[in-house]
Amino acid sequence: MISILNFLGLAWWVEIATQTPKCTYYFGPFISQADALAAQAGYLEDLEQEGAQGVKTSVRRCKPTHLTVSDDLGEFNAASRPIFSGQM
Repeated sequence: MISILNFLGLAWWVEIATQTPKCTYYFGPFISQADALAAQAGYLEDLEQEGAQGVKTSVRRCKPTHLTVSDDLGEFNAASRPIFSGQM
């Protein structure tokens, strides 16, 4: 089921953007927003233990093609933009 939702861009993902290092990370996919929110704290803790700073998080439906997008390396991934904004 999660594969179908992800293929259609209906799966939920945790998106975490950090200033140092300048990266955006995607964690998922999840079937529900509640599942993604429940997992979010663990991802934040891991990144903070690794020294990430300036952390911003969101949980949304999207279809990332890369799980890590690093601005420091000049990578940009337009396909990671959300398909839906807001909640259904």
